[in-house]
Amino acid sequence: MSGATARHWAEIGETTSVAGIRLLCAVRRLLGRGVFRFCLSPVVLVHWLLNGEARRASLQYLRRLHGHAGAFAKAPGWRESLRHFRVFAETLLDKILALGGEYPLHRVRVHRQGVLELLAAGRGGVIVTAHIGCLELCQALADEVPGFRMTALVHTRHAERFNRLLNRLDGHGRIRLLQVDEIDPATAARLGERVARGEFVAIAGDRVPVRGGRHAVVDFLGCPAPFPIGAYVLAAALHCPLFTMSCLHAGDGYEVRFDEFAARVELPRRTRDAALAGHAARFAQWLEAQLRASPYDWFNFFPFWDQVADVRNSP
Repeated sequence: MSGATARHWAEIGETTSVAGIRLLCAVRRLLGRGVFRFCLSPVVLVHWLLNGEARRASLQYLRRLHGHAGAFAKAPGWRESLRHFRVFAETLLDKILALGGEYPLHRVRVHRQGVLELLAAGRGGVIVTAHIGCLELCQALADEVPGFRMTALVHTRHAERFNRLLNRLDGHGRIRLLQVDEIDPATAARLGERVARGEFVAIAGDRVPVRGGRHAVVDFLGCPAPFPIGAYVLAAALHCPLFTMSCLHAGDGYEVRFDEFAARVELPRRTRDAALAGHAARFAQWLEAQLRASPYDWFNFFPFWDQVADVRNSP
């Protein structure tokens, strides 16, 4: 099985740097978006040609999406994969503009009623999301609702330097990154304090933890894939609501959605593993629905179905 030799996603490394982000911002600010797009094409092409692992992962994803949902007019090839890379590159700029408060909010439609109700009641919650679209546009919610605060859990060692960048872009500290390898009791207690203050904790539901954390293997685009269970364990431990969050391209802008996934996550002791697998399966179905709506908006450029050595593992 290919998963026996595939590297963990965290071992592949991020190709984006803080310096690169600053350069992107400078090009857009000084020369405009039109020039930025013109300069972007050769950069994307070179990256696509040189990064064979990401290119193969892109094609694997696009073809499985097409085979499962018929998302394209014909089987995806190099053109669709190259477009996938380009959409990611443009979305990266939008992420920075969003965090800096420079993205035109009239191009963003936000569906957030459930979150607003929790904020009005002084309560927080857990948000499970995925590497789709421009999630940083949840900043639109923070701009409209001063009480909104969110801590995003990340599994990379780049969190501290990106926090410094975020602090420069978002002086109010409404969005923070917290680097974690696993959610231990001390981390859960720390997050519980934030949720009790009416804040939100966001965690990705489509990447297994760095240290081989527990996961559930569920069907995703017609093939078994490992999905982390941390979001459901955390929401159950904190006795708080669990939401999904998405932000996908729509027209000339984006559509941000916060939807209730579970008012309360119950994990009965005798059926705990089955309950966790059920939540992971529901999340995989939710993710499939997002990708059918916007096929180029999923940005996991690594062999997703082979994140762990043995995908037959269960919770």
